[in-house]
Amino acid sequence: MNALPQDLRTTPAAGVTLADLHDPDEIARIERFVAEQRGSVFHRPAWLAAIERGTGQQALGLIATCAGRLTGWLPLSDVHSPLFGRALVSSGFAVGGGPLAVAEDESQALCRVAEELALRRGANTIELRGGQAPQDWTATCTAHCNFARDLAADDEAELLAIPRKARAEVRKGLRNELAIAIGSDAEDRTAHYAVYSESVRNLGTPVFPRALFDAVLDTFGADADILTVRHRGEPVASVLSLYHQGAVMPFWGGGRYVARDLRANEVMYYELMRHARQRGCTRFDFGRSKTGSGPYFFKKNWGFTPEPLTYSSWNTPGVAPRNIDPTDEGYSRGIALWKRLPLPLANFIGPFIARGLG
Repeated sequence: MNALPQDLRTTPAAGVTLADLHDPDEIARIERFVAEQRGSVFHRPAWLAAIERGTGQQALGLIATCAGRLTGWLPLSDVHSPLFGRALVSSGFAVGGGPLAVAEDESQALCRVAEELALRRGANTIELRGGQAPQDWTATCTAHCNFARDLAADDEAELLAIPRKARAEVRKGLRNELAIAIGSDAEDRTAHYAVYSESVRNLGTPVFPRALFDAVLDTFGADADILTVRHRGEPVASVLSLYHQGAVMPFWGGGRYVARDLRANEVMYYELMRHARQRGCTRFDFGRSKTGSGPYFFKKNWGFTPEPLTYSSWNTPGVAPRNIDPTDEGYSRGIALWKRLPLPLANFIGPFIARGLG
């Protein structure tokens, strides 16, 4: 455990220190705390470690203690980029995170020390993806929604849980010549990256480094896998999913253009529901989508109810927050250009940009 320098402490945060994420005992202690507090997969030190290994963005964390007992945890990735600046993100490359604490005052203390840590490291922004932030931070609850529901009891019930129009699309896909493969070996990883990178290029956004996906799969082991849909031997849709506390989360997924006519994306998510149930999962966490976006309505059409997410941020006084919103009008020309890039070029340039998004 690394104590913060005395000049970076505040009185309410006297019990807050930097976690030693190189100490296996410290990591195990935090993992137990996350499990006890029913934290998300993005609160786990394992997530921070995978992000650091896959993108080079340093893993950090603040812990609050009382009488030797862990009472709060704030996972952080120090994300820096020549294009987007530097920020402490909780948690990096995630849709959740934020302070996890047994009481609100511990959350506040963690955030106040995070402010000082940001100043010390030259970061102008702190981004919290969930959790309680101080009232003087900027909060928004309209930009993104999460979608989750319980899994049905069996395959037919799962189909019937999907509204009629979307269910018809799934049934059409199931009648096509589609094969399902699930795993995390080299073939699975190659297929996933080929599909995912093409999918995000078609959306006009840079792809993450393949090393990020490898790091997550290697770090999480049985708690992560890839489901790929193939048509006549060719991968057309693929998703990398995480498993946490009885829930499956399809996190990085996409499909090629041909997937639309084949209804391969619809089949992919239905088959993932079946696979998750066979693994013993009871909940399907469809993840975050930007409010009003295509994925937002896709998930609503599957019968999922949008749940607004509250994100908070702090910025150095006088400095504008970084802007990594791909739907921002200022990026429209760049997005249009990116869609026209040859895929090999997009895959070469993209990771250098995307690893700074966080």
